Amino acid sequence: MTRFTVFAIHGVPEVVPGADLAALIGDAIAADPEQALADGDVLAVTSKVVSKAEGRTAPAADRDRVITEETVRVVAERPTPDGRVTRIVENRLGIVGAAAGVDASNTADGTVLRLPEDPDASARRIRTALEARFGLRLGVVVTDTLGRAWRTGQTDVAIGASGVRLLVDLAGTLDASGRPLGVTAPAVGDEIAAAADLAKGKATGLPVAVVRGLGHLLDADAPGARVLQYPAERDWFRRGSAEAHRDGYEAGLAAAAAAAEQAQQTRTHRILPPTEVP
Repeated sequence: MTRFTVFAIHGVPEVVPGADLAALIGDAIAADPEQALADGDVLAVTSKVVSKAEGRTAPAADRDRVITEETVRVVAERPTPDGRVTRIVENRLGIVGAAAGVDASNTADGTVLRLPEDPDASARRIRTALEARFGLRLGVVVTDTLGRAWRTGQTDVAIGASGVRLLVDLAGTLDASGRPLGVTAPAVGDEIAAAADLAKGKATGLPVAVVRGLGHLLDADAPGARVLQYPAERDWFRRGSAEAHRDGYEAGLAAAAAAAEQAQQTRTHRILPPTEVP
């Protein structure tokens, strides 16, 4: 690969619950010859429209409850100036981020959206439908916006995929100087999502982009987006700083109490030396 191109698909209408998203995308593509797909293209589809089509809407008043329902592990909590609490959590998809991915942007007033139930399955349905319609090999990546640890701002990442590799393991290959690479594994799925976001934008009503020139990444048997999730048991920063401090403080109190109890038991039950018999 020497270059790739990215362009947004125009003409996808507002998506409502129960809509056939693959058909809407296909109709928009077919309506404009300049948007015609090519073999090996990767489509990046914003998770918002996937969630809308799948009816993943909830009342905004239930936002806190919905976040709790989508959460499997709380990583960190911080109060905000308006009296609310921001929660960084691991959601049921294995993604660590703010509010379990529950979001109110680009959705109807008074509502919030959950992430898709199974983004990999959603990507697979879109891919198989569009491949059948256009007779091409395609990849599909479902994207969402996340912040990053130790970095300001947000970027789009891959939370679901079908037909495209998201992680390329270069361990054992050689760099440009002939030295072997050890643990290098580009997260190409996230790079595709971020590149597509530059074309889609955040508030332009363009939920789908085509990334062309990455046909070498297409693989019908490629694993889904969980391949990009870092194993929790290997996470060096599994807890937020305040939570880790609280856990350490409570563990220290428990250890001190246990040591004091052990010392008391030793004093109470110590064995006295026998009395010397004259």
